[in-house]
Amino acid sequence: MAGEHFFLELEPPEERLRRAPHVVIVGGGFAGIHACKALKDADVRITLIDKRNFNLFQPLLYQVSTGLVSRGDVATPLRELVGTQRNVQVLLGEVTHIQPEGKQIIFNGKACSYDHLVLATGSGSTFFGHEEWRTFAPPMKILEHAEEIRRRLLMAMEQAEQTPDPEAREFLQTVVIVGAGPSGCEMAGAVSELMRWAMKNAFKQLDPDKTRIVLVDPGERVLRAMPEMISAAALQSLTDDGIEFLSKGRVQTMRPGEVIVGTPDGDVRIQAATVIWTAGVRASQLGKKLAAVTDCETDRGGRVIVEPDFSVPGHPDIRVAGDLCNYSHTSNGHPLPGMAAPAKQAGTFIGKDIAAIIADQQRPTFRYFDFGSMAVLDRSSAVADLRGLKFTGGIGWILWAFVHLVLIPGLENRISLSIKWIFALLTQQRAAMLLTGMPSQHMALDAADAHFPMQAGEGPSIASPDAALKAAMDYYSHQLSGIPQTQELIDTSDESAAAIR
Repeated sequence: MAGEHFFLELEPPEERLRRAPHVVIVGGGFAGIHACKALKDADVRITLIDKRNFNLFQPLLYQVSTGLVSRGDVATPLRELVGTQRNVQVLLGEVTHIQPEGKQIIFNGKACSYDHLVLATGSGSTFFGHEEWRTFAPPMKILEHAEEIRRRLLMAMEQAEQTPDPEAREFLQTVVIVGAGPSGCEMAGAVSELMRWAMKNAFKQLDPDKTRIVLVDPGERVLRAMPEMISAAALQSLTDDGIEFLSKGRVQTMRPGEVIVGTPDGDVRIQAATVIWTAGVRASQLGKKLAAVTDCETDRGGRVIVEPDFSVPGHPDIRVAGDLCNYSHTSNGHPLPGMAAPAKQAGTFIGKDIAAIIADQQRPTFRYFDFGSMAVLDRSSAVADLRGLKFTGGIGWILWAFVHLVLIPGLENRISLSIKWIFALLTQQRAAMLLTGMPSQHMALDAADAHFPMQAGEGPSIASPDAALKAAMDYYSHQLSGIPQTQELIDTSDESAAAIR
C-alpha cells in the first residue's frame, strides 16, 4: 500500500477526488473539526480519524459531573459535524505509529498514506508521578471521568442519608478538589451548589451546612492566570458558597478517605469521602511518538514545539495543533493557551494554509486573536477578563453563557443547554441527577461484581458503594474505632484503572 493514496480501498466520494491530495486529520476536537471545515471547498480528500466517534465540549464536563446537563448536551457525533461534507470520510480508530519517511500512519492495524498530516489529539491528565492516585481521585477529561465523579458524589450522599452517625455523615459530605484553575473553581462551585441544594430539598437526614468543600492549590490565589482583581472576586464568590481555599498547598500523600496536603505551616490532614483531580495536564502520547521518529522537540508537558505554520521542523507536511502543540510564535512570546478558541483558530488556519498550498496560492499568516478568559463560579455568577475588560457576577455569567453557546458545535446542543441553564437558574433543579454505572466499573471485568450482564446475580448490588467509596468508608470506620488501617490503596492495577485513564 506504500506510495498509494488510501481511502479504505473504497470509491472516492466524488470521481474528481480520485487523484486529489490526501489530508489525514487525527483527532476530532476543536482543531481537527475546524481544519476539516476550512478544507470544505478544497480539492482534497480528507480522512478524519478519532478513537471516539464524537466531539466533546470539555469546558462543560463539570456540569455533567454535577448533574446539570447530560452527556448528549456536551457531545456531538463527528459524522453530524463533518461527515456529510463531500470530501470527508470519518473513521473510528487510534493511531499507533507514524512513518514520516513513507508518509504513512498506522491505525487499527492498517496503513494509511497521506500528503498532509494534521495531528490534533488533545491532552490528558497527569498526577505528577503519582499514577496510583488516579483510581480514587478521578480527573475530568472525558465523559467517563465526568460520569464517574457524578456517581461518587451522588453515592456518597446516598450513603450519608442512611448513616446514623453525624460525624460519619460529615465525612461523606466532604469533598476535596485539587487544582484551583478554571476547571477546579468551576467544579468547586458546581459541587457546592449540587450538594447544598440536594441536601436541602431531597435528602431528609442531611444538614447542608455540614457540607465541606476544600479547594487545594500550590499557588497563592485561585485562577492564577487571570488578573488579581478577577482572582479576588472569584475567591470571594467561592467563599460565599462555603468553599474553603487551601493556598500554597501541595498534595503529599493520598489514600481512600484521606488527603495529606503540605503547606508552609505544616501538613494538613483532610478526611474526605470524595476527591476530584483537576491539577495536571499532559499532552497526548502521540507527541512522544512523533518526536521519536522526527527528532522534533517537546516541552515539559509533552507538547510538540512547532513552526509559525504549525508544522514540525523539517517536516512541512506534518502539522500539530490544539493541546498537542506548543506554539510560541505569538506577539508576546507566550504559548497559545490550551482552550477552545485558540484550537479553533489554529485548525482553521491549518486548513486554509493546506488549501492555499494545494491551489498554489499565496499562503496566509497565522495571527492569534486573544478573546480573553473566563470561569463560571455558580449558577448565576462568573468572572471574565475579555481583552482588558473585566466582568464579575451576573454580567460575567451572561457573557460566559453567550461565549460557550457560540463555541459549542451543533444547534441542538445550544438549544438544549440554553433551556437547561434557564431552568436551573429559575428552579435550582437539575435534570441529570442519575446514579448510573456499576460498583465494579473500575475493577477487572472478570471480577465477581463485573458489569451487568457479566456475572449477573453475583457480587454486590448496583446500589452498593463502588470500590473507591467503600475503601474510604472502611478507612473512616477504622479511624473511629482506633484499629490500625493496613490497606493503603484500593486496587490500582492497570486493568482496574483503565476506565479512568
